Amino acid sequence: MPDFLYETDAIESSKAPVCGVDEAGRGPLAGPVVAAAVILNPETLSDPVWARLNDSKKMTAIARDELFDQINAHAKVGVGIVDINQIDILNILGATMKAMADAVRNLPIAPALALIDGNREPTLMCEAHCIIKGDSKSLSIAAASVIAKVTRDRIMADLASQFPGYGWERNAGYGTKEHMEALGRLGVTPHHRRSFAPVRAIVSC
Repeated sequence: MPDFLYETDAIESSKAPVCGVDEAGRGPLAGPVVAAAVILNPETLSDPVWARLNDSKKMTAIARDELFDQINAHAKVGVGIVDINQIDILNILGATMKAMADAVRNLPIAPALALIDGNREPTLMCEAHCIIKGDSKSLSIAAASVIAKVTRDRIMADLASQFPGYGWERNAGYGTKEHMEALGRLGVTPHHRRSFAPVRAIVSC
């Protein structure tokens, strides 16, 4: 389970506030990539709610939704959303780095240190430290993973109501069998990433 040790070390080294940063949506064929930055309040960490916080991929949708509300109520949150037009221009890595940078920039206060999930750091106005599998090691990154995933899942559910048949409310735009069959049957929507090979193959036919 993630803990607050990375953040505590930074705070004791006068690098506060500390934010955790994570993204959701690098792999899907449709929809935006979303990143979140979260600054947790050390004084609230004794609340038992934080004991439930984990890598969002290891949590149920119900648990994520409950923690989404708790994080927004008791932490400082910034979100960055990069749409498919920018993804196709920047490529998915560049778009992910932009979403992360936007999330940090959109925090209500500027962090002194950003803990980044993964092995690549975006260009930020503060110091950054990458942590591989950080969403299972750092509470701040785990919180960011929940915010990013729930935000993106809700975007995809809304898009699913506008473009029914692709199953985005279930697959979040990933290339599942349902989604691929719908692509062949219904074609490409304005929300599909044309730079991704399966979509590009259909567009070029």
